[in-house]
Amino acid sequence: MFFTYKRLILNMIQIQTQSPEQTSALGEIIGRLVKPGTVIAMTGEMGSGKTAFVRGLAQGLDVPAEYAVTSPTYTLIHEYPGRCTLFHIDLWRLENNADFEDIGLYDIFREDAVVVMEWADRLYSGELKDYLAIHLEILDDNIRSITFDPKGHSEENLLHDVEKKLKEQQWL
Repeated sequence: MFFTYKRLILNMIQIQTQSPEQTSALGEIIGRLVKPGTVIAMTGEMGSGKTAFVRGLAQGLDVPAEYAVTSPTYTLIHEYPGRCTLFHIDLWRLENNADFEDIGLYDIFREDAVVVMEWADRLYSGELKDYLAIHLEILDDNIRSITFDPKGHSEENLLHDVEKKLKEQQWL
């Protein structure tokens, strides 16, 4: 399995996946390397692969197979047990800071868990300090461009470890 890869400015990288399975496999690699306390802020249009990525992330975090990882569009938050707790949050339907407080978002940020937010661009600028920004873009029916932008030292280290793992497995 090969990914198309390129390093962008600063510490950003961009990876193209050729199928939903590859998008999920990339998520799994990150799930194996991510540490509790990491926040992942995802953006991208509907159908760009955000939930496929989170399915792989859940596998990498050893979420038991009997837990179906689905989009939390209507429930807003899904919580999964694993090597560490995974919170999968969808901000699509939320509109303001009061909504974020009502669902306990700021309390979740204080958990020793991995937090993944879809539609993270709904958060106000400056709400998050250290996080890994991931933007997914549809290039055609199956090909996705996934841009990783670390916003903190530990997120830079995570991305470095991901690059190293992909090279070890000869996926780059």
